[in-house]
Amino acid sequence: MYLTYEYATATAPATGRKAMSLQSPVGSDHQLARLLQIGAVLEEVVEARATKHTESDAIDDDVRELLESAAAESERHRKQIDGIIDELDADTIPFDEIQMLVEQQYEAEQDFDGVLYDQLCNEETAYKFYDDLIEAIEQSDGTFSIDRDRLLDTLRTIRAEEEAGVEAVTELMEDGT
Repeated sequence: MYLTYEYATATAPATGRKAMSLQSPVGSDHQLARLLQIGAVLEEVVEARATKHTESDAIDDDVRELLESAAAESERHRKQIDGIIDELDADTIPFDEIQMLVEQQYEAEQDFDGVLYDQLCNEETAYKFYDDLIEAIEQSDGTFSIDRDRLLDTLRTIRAEEEAGVEAVTELMEDGT
């Protein structure tokens, strides 16, 4: 099984996001670690952007609460993924480097719709990534040095939380219209 995934890089020019494709069979610890590193970076970006958006005076308390919750959830997910990567003996990009890139490359939207739309896109991207990764691992014949069932349980839990995040943002957007 090959996992094909497009995502926006955190280092894209401020004029737009540059899509990158990753196509890789999930058949070894090295390949799994590289895919998990993408998940860790996605979580770092969500965490940094949500945190940046909470600094705006233009958002209401419900939006601020949602963003603070999303940042905390992404931090928890990142730590879970980093723990798995540590077991695979691979390095990740430090959060402070990702946060600095986000602050340099993206202007936080100040209006209600812009902040929520940004958060929705981040949540959907993470959900889709984990959905694809789980499918690729389930269909793989590869052997990993970590327990496959524990790995899949962790990823399924994260995916479910991302799905709940999509639903929470969508509900808040609908309430705001």
